[in-house]
Amino acid sequence: MSEKREIATLGAGCFWCVEAVFQNLRGVERVVSGYAGGSPAYPTYEQVCRGTTGHAEAVQLTFDPEVISYPEILDVFWRTHDPTTPNRQGYDTGTQYRSVIFVHNGEQKTVAEQSKAAAGSAGLWPNPIVTEIVPFTNFYPAEEHHQDYYRSNPDQPYCQVVIDPKIRKLKKDFADKLKEK
Repeated sequence: MSEKREIATLGAGCFWCVEAVFQNLRGVERVVSGYAGGSPAYPTYEQVCRGTTGHAEAVQLTFDPEVISYPEILDVFWRTHDPTTPNRQGYDTGTQYRSVIFVHNGEQKTVAEQSKAAAGSAGLWPNPIVTEIVPFTNFYPAEEHHQDYYRSNPDQPYCQVVIDPKIRKLKKDFADKLKEK
């Protein structure tokens, strides 16, 4: 393990789903659910759900790039949500559920654009990718009850119906990248 850590900020629909996926990856040390890319500062869940703040539900990952690289993070991102539906993931609709990569620097921007092009060429989806790649401007952690949601509420119907299939797909497609259980 290196002492260097990097940050990735991603939106792919409901942050409970995205958090649950990335918490399982070896090298991802911290996942925080929150709001990114809009205003006001420190919004509430209710404000963001109205769809008028410009914020996306997002997660901010802290990861060890010697264990899992940014391109590997993006590979998981592309394959664990539908990047072809603007402002929608499943039943969740609105700009707050958009597919978005908030890049923290020029290198992340270049890698994200290359990764998006490769994902689009891979033929995984019948429609073109609409994921935004935008400069990181802000991230505000969500309220405490939104953190670690899936692990804290595995029997909640949303977790069973929406998140469980994503976790099964993750375990099938990325078994070599999972933390030991």
